[in-house]
Amino acid sequence: MSNIIDSSVTSSMNAIAGGGSARESDELRENFMTLLITQLQNQDPLNPMENAEMTSQLAQINTVSGIEELNSTLAGITGQIDAGHTLQAAGLIGQGVLVPGDRILVGKDGATPFGIELDKSADNVKATIRDGGGQVVRSFDIGAVSSGVESFEWDGKLDSGEMAPEGAYRISFEATSGDDSVDAKALNYAVVSGVSSDNNGSPRLDLGGINEQATLEDIRQILRL
Repeated sequence: MSNIIDSSVTSSMNAIAGGGSARESDELRENFMTLLITQLQNQDPLNPMENAEMTSQLAQINTVSGIEELNSTLAGITGQIDAGHTLQAAGLIGQGVLVPGDRILVGKDGATPFGIELDKSADNVKATIRDGGGQVVRSFDIGAVSSGVESFEWDGKLDSGEMAPEGAYRISFEATSGDDSVDAKALNYAVVSGVSSDNNGSPRLDLGGINEQATLEDIRQILRL
């Protein structure tokens, strides 16, 4: 009988830890108590259950209840965190941000900013801009760049000195430190136009300028307009 009770407790703990409903855990807890009472009623009078054994089994069912309460508390904390993230994301609406990507947009008012993310400092960084067909239209040296995130602006001029036609362009980098290459990630500019939620309730930033979405973790830098 004791093995059956232990198995019932284990099932209860597994069900709760695995996200089982409160109704399921209540049923398992009731089954446990029924088995315990049955064991007490049918125990051998000459060999009764020891206090230590009963205390151990009661402690196990209390553990089951504790896990359930802990899961409920964690769910509440997670909800509060998600709400805080959503509020934080809403504060970015209308702001310019740098997110992973290599796109530069050229319009009547000039070119959008771009950024670079380096794992370590580089002695020299060379930027190359290509048009939609992959042809190089501009290349220039940025110089030394510290590790982390830095933002820059392109004047919109081609290598010929003429202004680039309106449209979308791509930027790439070659970064070196001495004779070693440095990993360089391109960042593109976007304006946060709205906030939505994914299936888990986490906020998603709508980047209307490039018709994409990003998470708060994708934001590398906020550029005040």
